[in-house]
Amino acid sequence: MIKILVPTDFSDNAMNAVKYALEFFKHQKTEFYFMHAYQAEVYNHKELVSRTDFKAIVESVKQQSEESLANLLATVKEISPNPRFTYFTISAYNSLLDEADVIVDGKNIDLVVMGTKGKSNHSHLTFGSNTLQVLKYVQCPVLAIPQNYSYEKPKHALFPTNYLIPYKRRELKLVCNLLSPQRTKIDMLYVSKSNKLSFRQEDNKAFVEETICKNKMSFYTTDNKNIDSAINTYVVDNKIDFLIMVNTRHSYLENILFQSTIDKISLKIAIPLLVLQNLRRE
Repeated sequence: MIKILVPTDFSDNAMNAVKYALEFFKHQKTEFYFMHAYQAEVYNHKELVSRTDFKAIVESVKQQSEESLANLLATVKEISPNPRFTYFTISAYNSLLDEADVIVDGKNIDLVVMGTKGKSNHSHLTFGSNTLQVLKYVQCPVLAIPQNYSYEKPKHALFPTNYLIPYKRRELKLVCNLLSPQRTKIDMLYVSKSNKLSFRQEDNKAFVEETICKNKMSFYTTDNKNIDSAINTYVVDNKIDFLIMVNTRHSYLENILFQSTIDKISLKIAIPLLVLQNLRRE
């Protein structure tokens, strides 16, 4: 059994992520939690001009949220009448991040699946603002699906790493459980001028290889000084169709997400991105 949280803003991009998840997990017993957090919609409502309007607008947005979730659920059941799937809907007057954390903790969620962008869909951005915040902060692995990306069985995954971080067994097992049924080949990529590893790096590398043991794995080193450029190049040159990254202190992804503004992130994602080990908010 795998438990999946799917936040939605009812956009085409969000629906595309839903369709991807339904296809990806079609052979597994899965619980899907479709969640819409509408606090921001209340505060941004065009008719909110005074405090006296507030309660009525909250009730109106809540009703619309629940109706939209019901319509989504009907569509999902029509698309995928899969006896292995169980569906739940959650409408919440809360922020996306806070509600996601509540559900992840309360339901022991294994994975969050969402689109890389939402309704705003600015073409020059790699990630929408909501997705970027979830990738940074929600305490659960996140699978982000690019706009208009149609499901294809992942054949070749890339896992860039510096081998400095203490991996979590549960999350590496998740990688194995997701990709071993697909028989996905996984390339580990170390961006460095030297192939030589410290004892800690060697131990972390061995732990990864031992834990993701059901997949064929290969290990490579590249001396490209620019990490995101090295990743982008490797993805293109090796026909990578699934990217795995870790978001924690001193990781490649932390450098990319936290040292770049949202419109200057140079990691261009055109394939599904699985982010592990997210940082806690401070």
